Amino acid sequence: MDSPVPPPADAGGASGPSGPRPRHRDRHGRGMRGPIAPPQVPLSVSRAEAFVDLVQDSAERLERRWPQLASVDFLVHEVPVPTSGAGAADAALEALLDGESVPLGRYLAAHGDTPDRIVVYRRPVEIRTKTRDERALLVHEVVVEQVAELLGLAPESVDPRYGQD
Repeated sequence: MDSPVPPPADAGGASGPSGPRPRHRDRHGRGMRGPIAPPQVPLSVSRAEAFVDLVQDSAERLERRWPQLASVDFLVHEVPVPTSGAGAADAALEALLDGESVPLGRYLAAHGDTPDRIVVYRRPVEIRTKTRDERALLVHEVVVEQVAELLGLAPESVDPRYGQD
């Protein structure tokens, strides 16, 4: 004799007509999927953030040797942009068409209330490098060259290891 099976108890309306049952992803008994990497791992850092970190690391490295760099702003811009009007844009385009290379960085002297600034251009540096190590080396060379211009010294005087790596 078959006894009737009682219907399952409704646990808070999670099943039946009141709503779909929650689904869990547990294929092949491997457990729930999680994030690819925790937030503190470099995988979760964007390319732009990683580039800013390279510039800051280079600046801090030089600041230990040259304390006067503490008052300098180190900035990252995507690409070089002319600083004034359409005429400057035309001149920049003409310079590129004449075979001049795209700058990787720039020193901007203090003006009024703005301090000295060193700008590193992210996209031109990334285009010229393949690996993170190459990028770190090129960023440091660009920062050293711009600091040398700021201080009026040769790049080798700013960082004795300049050009050796």
